Amino acid sequence: MSDEVVRPVPFFLETPPETPGARRLFDADTDELGFVMNVSRLWAYQPDMVEHLFGLMRDASIAADLSVRQRGILVAATASTLRDSYCSVAWGTKLAKSADPDTAAGVLRGDDDQLTPAEHAMAHWARMITDDPGRAEAHDVEALREVGFTDDQIFAITAFVALRIAFSTVNASLGALPDASFRTNAPRAVLDAVTYGRPLEV
Repeated sequence: MSDEVVRPVPFFLETPPETPGARRLFDADTDELGFVMNVSRLWAYQPDMVEHLFGLMRDASIAADLSVRQRGILVAATASTLRDSYCSVAWGTKLAKSADPDTAAGVLRGDDDQLTPAEHAMAHWARMITDDPGRAEAHDVEALREVGFTDDQIFAITAFVALRIAFSTVNASLGALPDASFRTNAPRAVLDAVTYGRPLEV
């Protein structure tokens, strides 16, 4: 077992045992990022559960025909509204790659001036249903239709945001700290925009 897998992890629970399911999570992170994310260490308690959760997110993303940039906008808007620093930094970084750092930082701060009308409508919808889903009205849905989204896409976008809320809620509630590697991997504009939530891992 590598030093990276057994090192102390920054969340409130004890280190979970390594299982074949946990190893799948760790290997996927290592292949994609070169390190194991703290959230993967946390979800090692229930690797099948997080794989099912992300499977549902993929289904929703496909149903909505979301690009990487659009997913980044939705997650950044959702995570920042929840004051979830982990997903804000992680997806702000992804959005910076598919757009640019200033656009990503803007979405994290609630400034959508650099977005298209359709992207602006998505970000507004994500923030509203994250903050208070009962506040949504028929005219809010109509605003999404007016920029080109079908009802099938609106449903899928809403489901995607709801699933991201669930993921962020587990991570934040159990104290997962954003990975220290973001200090060098995330754009400075993104790091400066995330002034809320848990600090980066030391």
